[in-house]
Amino acid sequence: MSRTNRSAAETRDRLLKAAIEVFSTEGYVGATTREIARVADVSEVTLFRRFQSKEQVLSAVAHHITALRTEALAHQDEWTYDLRRDLLHYAKLHDEMLEEYEALFRMFIGEAHRHPTEALEVLQQSFLPLREKLISYLQTCVERGSIRPNVDLPLAVDQLTGMLLSGMIRRHVSQVNRGYSRKRYIEGCVDLWVRGVSTAASSVSRTSSSE
Repeated sequence: MSRTNRSAAETRDRLLKAAIEVFSTEGYVGATTREIARVADVSEVTLFRRFQSKEQVLSAVAHHITALRTEALAHQDEWTYDLRRDLLHYAKLHDEMLEEYEALFRMFIGEAHRHPTEALEVLQQSFLPLREKLISYLQTCVERGSIRPNVDLPLAVDQLTGMLLSGMIRRHVSQVNRGYSRKRYIEGCVDLWVRGVSTAASSVSRTSSSE
């Protein structure tokens, strides 16, 4: 990479990190390109050379958040087709993403009713590839006979990720000891989910304590 390209990449990275910080504290509605540029220590002109609008900044942030997880799930030949093992791997990746950017996710949820339609569409489109990777894997599992053919796969995926999102929010808004760890919660979500969709639910372990 040339010095010029490296400098451009570093500037973009600073802008994305600044945008995550500003969106996390101010929300999408309250965030401004001027403040994002200030936190990134660049001029607003520099920001607009790379992103034409706040919506484009949001889109870049969302793609940045999901890119590594999507890439990790991109190669179907790396799946083991052990349903519980693969889903636990996916759930851990998803939970790590939620935890790393928890302030951002909680802010967007909290002000969801205030988001412009364009911003909501940007967020939804950015997260679709990650969702589609799992749906594709599950469809292969249906064809291999490990998932019941009558399962609504998009609905099932949203139920799993919804449980994980709920767990992340609960960890950060309530300090009450609920008697289980973050790790056990994730395993419990996966076990419950796999029992619900599997053609061989009895093969799912009742507990992961022996692992």
